[in-house]
Amino acid sequence: MTARGTAFRETMLGRARLDDEDRDRPVRLDLAVRADAVLLPHRTTPARVTGRVRIAGRADDADAEGELEISPLARRRIRYRITFTMEGRRLVLDGWKSISPARPVRSMTVLPYTLYEDGERVGEGTLRFPLTTGLLPFLTSFRFPRAAAESTAAEHLASRWDGKPGRTEVWYTTLTDPATGTGVWLHHEVVAPTDGSGAHAHGWVAVFPKDGPVEHARFGPVPWTDRQQGYEAEGIRAQAGQLAGSAGPFTWSLTETPQGGPLHTFPRWSWRHPLLPASHMLPAARCLYSGTVRYGDNELRLDGATGAGARIYGHGNARRWAWLHADLGGGDVLEIVAAVSMRPGLDRLPPLVFLRLLRDGRPWPGRAERTAVGWAGLGRFRADIGLPEWRVSGRVGRRRIRVKVTQPPQRTLALDYTDPDGSPAVCRNSETADAEVSLERWWGGWRPEATWRLSGTAHAEVGDR
Repeated sequence: MTARGTAFRETMLGRARLDDEDRDRPVRLDLAVRADAVLLPHRTTPARVTGRVRIAGRADDADAEGELEISPLARRRIRYRITFTMEGRRLVLDGWKSISPARPVRSMTVLPYTLYEDGERVGEGTLRFPLTTGLLPFLTSFRFPRAAAESTAAEHLASRWDGKPGRTEVWYTTLTDPATGTGVWLHHEVVAPTDGSGAHAHGWVAVFPKDGPVEHARFGPVPWTDRQQGYEAEGIRAQAGQLAGSAGPFTWSLTETPQGGPLHTFPRWSWRHPLLPASHMLPAARCLYSGTVRYGDNELRLDGATGAGARIYGHGNARRWAWLHADLGGGDVLEIVAAVSMRPGLDRLPPLVFLRLLRDGRPWPGRAERTAVGWAGLGRFRADIGLPEWRVSGRVGRRRIRVKVTQPPQRTLALDYTDPDGSPAVCRNSETADAEVSLERWWGGWRPEATWRLSGTAHAEVGDR
């Protein structure tokens, strides 16, 4: 039998008193919890926590993380240890609910805690679970996902090219530095021309400062030698856990730490069996990056920057396309590819949309095909592709989603491509785009389920010919 885990969401409200001031401040924790086992009250279950910590006027960290020790009977406590950033300082919230059979409701809903910085106490407070408004969302958030089959990001980094002409293969990485708001784009590509003249490798690196001009440099083309461990050409590498290279005034050396399993934007079978014009997937839906990117007199130091690497394999670029990667915080990720194919017949259709929302560790829709071809008469998703703004909307089952992406011209970089058949294409990319995402659920009427607004942290692209 396949093992199952447990995932749920919890919100707690309360107050904090920091040692450097003499007044209380409101606090809110929005947490996503995931354990590798089904929770049973008689045993101790460790769990991972991601989410958002807000202390009014002092902290708002959507990338907080930590662990829970859930042991209501064995140790009579539920301990929280969460690390977050406040004004550039790394703090730890450490506390536990002391479970008492005499006062079960109060003991399960009240969390006294202490704040620490480098092991020294810097504050304290109390959080409470709001039963009136929080109980129903808490109960309905419980999921019991099957444990993923053994799969690592490294498995998906090996080259897919089988020596046939007329193919394109891409390894690319996008990330956002939380300290400066700077976006980074690393693009590694192999092109096998249709005329059989031999595959070549090329690519580029680009940096998107929050308040400055975009800078980039290209590398290659050079002859391609198949690398089973990923991309490597003239000292530039995109391999498991490592990104390194130099191009023009740029040098970079980054470590990549996957934070979850793979996410297939297109149907999973299309990656194993390349029958479609192209396929797209993320070896890990979310990654953390540390290291340096130097360009000219500038140096960008990264420590736990959020982003992801992705893979593309196919026959070339679409006639027209749009792409979005949005880290929504709390471990949630939204990935969108909307495209018009170059194939005769398919090129007359409106854009096909492939959308995957990873929420509470679970992808929605359950099958990638449902946003592209529709299901049960509900109709497929729709995309309105343009610049500086483009939109995607659609419904699957009892949920519907609306997405608006804005790519400000001053934060967008235009670069040209050449397909295996020699035809040109142009992409317009922004690693500091804005996005608004609205998720609704049907309960006798459409009701808001979640809303996200990203300012300068969405990764997006629009391409055409």
